Amino acid sequence: MINFRRSAAVLLGLLATTALTGPVPAAADEEQAAEPPRVELVLDVSGSMRAADIDGRSRISVAQQAFNDVVDALPEETQLGIRVLGATYKGKDKKVGCQDTQQIVPVGPVDRTRAKAAVATLRPTGFTPVGLALRSAAQDLGTGATTRRIVLITDGEDTCAPPDPCQVARELAAQGTSLVVDTLGLAPDEKVRRQLLCIAGATGGTYTAAQSADELTGRIKQLVERAGDTHTRAPTVVGGASACDSAPLLAPGVYADRESFSEHRYYRVPVRPGQELRASVSMALDRPVNRDYGVLLRATAADGRELVRGADAGSGRADVLSAGLRWSATADDEDAADDENATAGTSTPVVEPTTVCLVVSNSFAARPGTAATPGMPVELTIDVVAAAGTPDGPDLGRGWVLLALLTVAGLLTGLIAGLLTRWWVATWREN
Repeated sequence: MINFRRSAAVLLGLLATTALTGPVPAAADEEQAAEPPRVELVLDVSGSMRAADIDGRSRISVAQQAFNDVVDALPEETQLGIRVLGATYKGKDKKVGCQDTQQIVPVGPVDRTRAKAAVATLRPTGFTPVGLALRSAAQDLGTGATTRRIVLITDGEDTCAPPDPCQVARELAAQGTSLVVDTLGLAPDEKVRRQLLCIAGATGGTYTAAQSADELTGRIKQLVERAGDTHTRAPTVVGGASACDSAPLLAPGVYADRESFSEHRYYRVPVRPGQELRASVSMALDRPVNRDYGVLLRATAADGRELVRGADAGSGRADVLSAGLRWSATADDEDAADDENATAGTSTPVVEPTTVCLVVSNSFAARPGTAATPGMPVELTIDVVAAAGTPDGPDLGRGWVLLALLTVAGLLTGLIAGLLTRWWVATWREN
């Protein structure tokens, strides 16, 4: 009977708390360390990889050496796969050659001997179906709650579009599959650089131009190791609303969303008196946009009053724009809450949180021919911590008290200045 009464009391307390504070915010997904990092290396083996312009060696031999070094240094827990493109078809039929992509090592625990042997037999052969290889690599990695990475190594742009590799990357990102594509370029070509930048930007990845064997090996190792560090911290996919009252209620965490050109997206965060809201937003430029653009993050009250804002602007050279803000409830809010509790006769003070609306806005404008959908990738980071106290300054009063204080200070300053002037004049006359 005692246990029953205690359980009933706890249940009533939880119900009362929920009624007073409103719905529980949506929380970001917790880390799932049980799932190992999954990475697939995608290597271009098209005919252009025969070029001997990296340290006097062919591009394919440099890539093969880098693969061997990476496989030897691979962490045991990493599940690695290898896919190639343009590696088998030697003919001139483009329709056939543009289907030439194979997975030569399945994603899983690494058999180092098998992986190195599979890479050692590769010879530059055919076309460059980058888009198809990316789509197939995403299928190789499968689905899951944690982030998976594709590392694309190529020396040329896709020669088989459609599908356009940049559009494929956008489609993969729009599916919310927690997939990151990092790109490595082996040729100093501006068209290749733009395409690889677009692929990486669409999925939150990175682009690197590798001009030597050491650069290529070091960068691949770094990206594989990064998969082990970040694979459990995939942002939670959330959909912002067009108004505050219908916006999702969010708890501290990292969230991913998509925002159309020149759009405003709303999210809500509960903040109690004595707490400080810290929020930041990053927006990636995953497609060509007009110059002179910006990202704005605002915190507003439920009635639309702006509390604080943060902004970032670019002129066409930045790949990511980020803005942040901090806001905390004031002591006046705490006093008002105490007065409400006293009026209601509540014996145990219950302070309702202030609902702060976060508004993410952008001033991007698409260039002619640029796809407007899906929206631009957005990553929103939210944290609520104890408010940092600020040192108290001297209280000079207000109203008539401040006016009287300033009057006295002015009279004393004038008197001292007059005395000093008379002393200086008297001294000057004597001399």
